[in-house]
Order: sequence, then structure tokens, then C-alpha cells
Amino acid sequence: MSMHRPSGCPSCAEPLEEGDRFCGVCGYDVSVPPPSATAPTDTTAPTAPTAPTAPAAGPDRPTLPLHSPPDQARDTTFGFGFAAAPPATAGGATPTAPGTPAAPGAPGAPGAAGRPTRYDTPAPAAAVAHDPEPDDPRSGPVPPAPEQPAADAPGTGAPAGDGPAGDTAAPGGTGKVCVACRAGRVDTDGYCEHCGHAQPRERDHLEEELGSVAAVSDRGLRHHRNEDSFAVAATALADGSTATVAIVCDGVSSASRPDDASAAAAATANEFLLDALPRGTHPQEAMHEAILAAAQAVNALAPEVPGAQNAPACTLVGAVVSGGLLTIGWVGDSRAYWVPDDRAALPRRLTEDDSWAAQMVAAGLMGEAEAYADVRAHAITGWLGADAYELEPHTRTFRPDHPGVVVVCTDGLWNYAESAQEMAHVLPADAAEHPLHSAQVLVGHALDGGGHDNVTVAVVPFAVPPGPDA
Repeated sequence: MSMHRPSGCPSCAEPLEEGDRFCGVCGYDVSVPPPSATAPTDTTAPTAPTAPTAPAAGPDRPTLPLHSPPDQARDTTFGFGFAAAPPATAGGATPTAPGTPAAPGAPGAPGAAGRPTRYDTPAPAAAVAHDPEPDDPRSGPVPPAPEQPAADAPGTGAPAGDGPAGDTAAPGGTGKVCVACRAGRVDTDGYCEHCGHAQPRERDHLEEELGSVAAVSDRGLRHHRNEDSFAVAATALADGSTATVAIVCDGVSSASRPDDASAAAAATANEFLLDALPRGTHPQEAMHEAILAAAQAVNALAPEVPGAQNAPACTLVGAVVSGGLLTIGWVGDSRAYWVPDDRAALPRRLTEDDSWAAQMVAAGLMGEAEAYADVRAHAITGWLGADAYELEPHTRTFRPDHPGVVVVCTDGLWNYAESAQEMAHVLPADAAEHPLHSAQVLVGHALDGGGHDNVTVAVVPFAVPPGPDA
């Protein structure tokens, strides 16, 4: 093995990871040394196609805070016009993020300027392979497929017409056929042996819908993997009513194993809530304990090496709808928004970021617009992980008196719809009846806006329970 292996792809400069044999963006064979500037060009061999240069990646939420966040007791009220649910204490309103220039698109139809909304109707894998988005870095040059033996030739296996190429197992490797060239064999490292394209991972795009909640997660257009995770569920309570749960986690990219951290946190918090709520635990107390359990699950991923740094880390935001109560819990900069069904009523942001920008605003050192425009804005000051400061989850409970929808999301979405008004503008008006479609629209809005980060969103409808006289 060469000791001078390039740290970036010689073709498109995409950063490489240890053990990569091919570039995940352009498919370049990085095991071949780059040609010397003075070496003669071999005109008899085809040259490797050159992919467009990938844009330089911006700072992705550095996790080193300026100082430890102050100790903070659990919040129980939020002055957004909701009736505070017991055992809440009186509290004032927290200012929401300021409005930012509206992202392209109209309500329910983001990306209207030239492109349809993405993922409203997910295309099959074969269609995506043959008709990629022209500006999507996932699509790269695909070499011509090798000639296939005649269907009736001896030893060729199944006869012609036995099934599409994507359903035919290739000899050796993983038994899968490349979704890009539809002919090459996929090796055990996840790359096509013919064209070099990385195959879609299971987490690149995920969707899930229950009757009362739906969530969508997408890798985005710039990251090489999806480091977000979510869990949605519903469970019956002792009184016969139903509790709906949505958990969304965002892995910290600058830490190790961020994808594992977010998956462990989301699964653990969800399982804890599904166990605690049917036993009669108050939703706010259950959410608090669920976040602590999620933190322990992430801590367990840290290497057992004294002095090890960059432990796995993630943010978390969750929502529970049960018995006429809306309970929110979070750590980090993932957010929850309230959007009333009656769009004449004001939407609200229900969380406050654990971030550098939020600290600057809270200290009165900057205005919101100035703070969130700063390059340090997304440096988080709270997270789940072994190297986090003393953890004290934020939890709040509301009792809305009108129906609406809760949008639970990572910053991959709210970067393109930061204020509550912008989020309400993008969210379809029928979100309560079609939560999955609404989640797809929101993810499509982020992708059409640039998709610079992983994007995950859960849409949770809230219905006001009927009164005793109803």
C-alpha cells in the first residue's frame, strides 16, 4: 500500500475516508496513483471522465463551545399563547428567530421556479439511476456497460426476459447489480466494480408513516452519508387514548461515528417513551428521562481509551402528543415548530437553540439577524455525547386550544426556513390530513434550496380533544 495516498480525490477533490477505493462523488479509482505532470499521455486507453469540481464544504457545526452553558432547570412554560399545562410555572415569552429572506417556492410547492417538488412521489431506483437531477452530485459519469453474452449462449444462466437488470444477482461480491450502469457487480465495499459508483445506502433516503405521524430523512446533496436519524411511533395509554411520539436526531459531523450516535439516541429515546407513557408517567417527565437514556446510549459508543477525543455526539429533539398535551424536549440546535391549521393564527418556534448564536442573543451582545449570519452561529453548546458538559435536557409542555401541526426537524431543514412564518409558508395547508406528503414537501424545499446538510423532518398533527359537552 502506498504511503502517499491522496487525502482527497485526484479528480474532484472530494475528501476521502480510510479504506475508500473509489470516490463517492465521481467514482474515480483512488487506488491508482495520479498521473505525473510530465508523463506522456497514452492515447490508446480511454481517459477517466472528470466530474465537476465539488464546492468546498463549509463549516459543519463545530462542537467546541466558547464556554459551558449555565445550569438550567427544566422549562415548563413557553409564552406562545398556549395555556401552560400543569405542573408548569409562569414564564415569559422567548423571542423567535427573525424572518430571513424567503426561500424559493410557494406554499405547498417549493422549488416552483423551474423544478417540481422533490420526493412528493418517490421514483423507483431504476428511474433515478437513468434520469438523475442535472445538478445532483450523486450523479456522475457512467461508463458504457460491458457487452453481455447472448441469452441463449451456453452457461449464461437465466434466459432473456427473466427480470430487469437491477433484480439480477451478479456473480460474486454482494450479489447486487449497480443501480448506475445496471451491469457491473457491486463489491463488498459498496462500489460498482465496473463504473466505480457508490451504491445508495439504506439511510440515504428514509420515509415512514403511521396514521398520526410521518417522517422523512434524506442525505442531502453535499454529504457523503446521512448522519441524521428519526423514530416515530404511537402507543395506547391506560385511559384508552393514543400517544404519538416523534424523535429526530442530528449527528455531529466533526465527531466520530455521528451516524451511529444519532441512530442510538433516536431508538433509545423512542423505546423509553413507549415504555413509560403507558405506565402513566407524565409526558414531560417521560421526555426528560428519555433524553437522559438517549445520552447514555450515545456515551456507550465512546471508545474505552483514556484521553480519547471526538466521542460520538448528536443533537435531539422530540415531541409527544397525548391527552390534549403537547410535550417538547431537546438538546442542541434541532428544532420544533408549531403551525396552526388556521393559517391566520401565528405560528411559533417551540425550542431555543443550544448554540453560539443563541447565547450571543441571550446575552444581549448581538441581534438575532447578526448572530445567525455569523460563521460561528451553528457552533453548538449542548449535545449528547461522552464529552458533553453536564446534561440538563430542556422540556416544555403546552395545551393548545386549537388544532395544528408540530414540525420536528434538524437544521438541514430550518436553514432554509428559519423563522416560524417561513416554515408555515412552506408547509402544505393540508399537513394535518397528509403528514407524509407534507414531510416530503419540506425535505424537497431544503434540497431545492441547496441541500447542503442532511435533512430530517417529522410532521405530527395535533387535534384538540372534544370537551365534556361535545
